Amino acid sequence: MINKRLLIKNLLAHNDECSFYDKKRQLNLHSREGKAKFLKHICALSNSNPANNSYIVVGVEDHDNEIVGDDFFDDSRIQNLVNAYLENPPKIQYENVPFPNLSKDKVIGLVTIKAKNKTSHFKKGIHTIPANSIFIRHGSNTMPVEGVIEKNYQNTETVLDIENNSRNSIEHTLDGVIDFMNFRHKDMAPKYKVFKELFVICWAGVPKKSRDITFLSRVDIELINEQIKLFYSAQDVVTITYDEDSFTIIEYVPLGLNDKTSYYPLEQQTIHFEDNGYYKIDREILFHPPEFNKKMLFHIYNSNISLLNKLQKEITLTAREHKDLEHLPSTFMICYLNGFEDAKQKLIDAKLLLKPFTQVYLSFKESLRILRKMKYDLQ
Repeated sequence: MINKRLLIKNLLAHNDECSFYDKKRQLNLHSREGKAKFLKHICALSNSNPANNSYIVVGVEDHDNEIVGDDFFDDSRIQNLVNAYLENPPKIQYENVPFPNLSKDKVIGLVTIKAKNKTSHFKKGIHTIPANSIFIRHGSNTMPVEGVIEKNYQNTETVLDIENNSRNSIEHTLDGVIDFMNFRHKDMAPKYKVFKELFVICWAGVPKKSRDITFLSRVDIELINEQIKLFYSAQDVVTITYDEDSFTIIEYVPLGLNDKTSYYPLEQQTIHFEDNGYYKIDREILFHPPEFNKKMLFHIYNSNISLLNKLQKEITLTAREHKDLEHLPSTFMICYLNGFEDAKQKLIDAKLLLKPFTQVYLSFKESLRILRKMKYDLQ
């Protein structure tokens, strides 16, 4: 098994960005421009590496390789975005990799683009990229090309060496378990489970009971062998079940107009472990949005717009308005799920206005994370 933390370190140590890996401070998949840039790099790296994996490392400063981290990103449907725009799309995987120097809510993102011999190109345009565009990598540059691409196999041995030098060991696994259990989550009753005598999952959370169901909040779940986070949330709650062959996480969304005491199942994620040393993850969306009175939602929607206008004009909010501001991300999300199509974009556009309010901004990020899970906006 490849230890993804070691892999990232070895990629960063190899040399600067090159034809088999790129690095980013962060990804922006909320805008057409951000999606276009991401897709362009996926297309170029895939075309430039027909016989080996290629990688994008997210959460690293470009000028000095400083590991600064990014938010946990759990959108397994990122493949859908690639499939929607690219012909001959490569298989890609996004993983969240914790690093000791980062806070619990920050990780390094690792995008793995699987080897694919067929040339990828844009089957439809997005932002400034027209349909039928083809991209490749020349060193650290992503460039458009025309005509037939001459296949390049010069990276195969180099990438294989980097991956082999990133293989896990018993020492790395034990260090990971000890760090999780005794240091990072010692105050949260952490647990671990070994599957098939090969895989170790550690998890921790704060138990809370609601309507005869015990949930875990502030949850952190890691597959220690590969040093990746399977789940992390500072706000949402989950239930965890497991047997000898699988580990299942059901994520719930606390939603309400005036409180968050009602929990709605959002997604079920099951990790199946095989005897041959492989595992697979199945995900199923369970969410059915609650329906609320339209007249009440119109009032809430207009109140949220009014709050944002006051923030824009730097008008001091009343105590009651501060309270309403705390609920603004979740109520905008409820409005969107009940047919207010503009509510999602209003929420995205409010990012800079909400950022100075720590708890509100945290709720903002959680709301967008939930909306990403349900459906990519490919328009």
